[in-house]
Amino acid sequence: MKNRIYPCLSFNDQSREASDFYLQVFKASSLSSRTDIVSILNIVGHKFMALDAGADFKPNPAMSFYTVFESEKELKQVWNSLSETGMVMMPLNKYDWSELYGWVSDKFGVSWQLSLGKRSDMGQKITPALMFVGRQFGKAEEAIDFYTTIFDDSNQIVMNRYREDDKLQAGKLVHAQFQLKGQRFIAMDSGMEHKFQFSEGNSFVVSCKNGKEIDHYWEALSAGGEKSRCGWLKDKFGLSWQIVPAELGEWMKDKDRTKRIMAKVITMDKLDYDELKNA
Repeated sequence: MKNRIYPCLSFNDQSREASDFYLQVFKASSLSSRTDIVSILNIVGHKFMALDAGADFKPNPAMSFYTVFESEKELKQVWNSLSETGMVMMPLNKYDWSELYGWVSDKFGVSWQLSLGKRSDMGQKITPALMFVGRQFGKAEEAIDFYTTIFDDSNQIVMNRYREDDKLQAGKLVHAQFQLKGQRFIAMDSGMEHKFQFSEGNSFVVSCKNGKEIDHYWEALSAGGEKSRCGWLKDKFGLSWQIVPAELGEWMKDKDRTKRIMAKVITMDKLDYDELKNA
């Protein structure tokens, strides 16, 4: 779990139930830590947070998780578990880009793209995928440029575009891959009509080693966007981020210290690294 940028999935008092569900679905996964409202998961080597954030924060397909399987049997097992009580968005089938692929929204509203292929092609098992729709349609390339200037060890990897004869989407990104802090991400534009946008239901957590890093990411990512409370912000594309100390989980293992830290967090917009460390 080396990913310093990791997804946060928001639920309405279901974070424990959802966490246990994912640990059953994805073998070789484990629970790293848990509080009353937060679970930290290791899903096949990738760090995820599950958070009870209330009814207003709901995951949706604007952020999905592209998951590569080298075994058809394993892929079908995961597909069956996710789709049994979920909603199939693209049926499991052969497509131009994969011998076996499907897109499903599970019973908690979290979206997964499952694909048969080689893990080495992506460099990782699970890759967050961002879909730019509605008022953000056509901005995927701008967003990639924006993010890769903010994070180190970042670059563009693949930039595939819609065909010129596609009247609605010509020239926009049908599939792009980029790297932030050595981690792979996917982005795409979709000009089709969708009933979702980026929301707080799916966010990224940025682990910061010190106050200087918090200051940098807080100001850079919020430029043209919106700063919020408790370390949360929205960037200019509507994507939500949480800028937090990397050691926050360690600091909150003690219940009394957790209370002191949370008492301070709820008074802050940008998190103060030193103040939380010394709480």
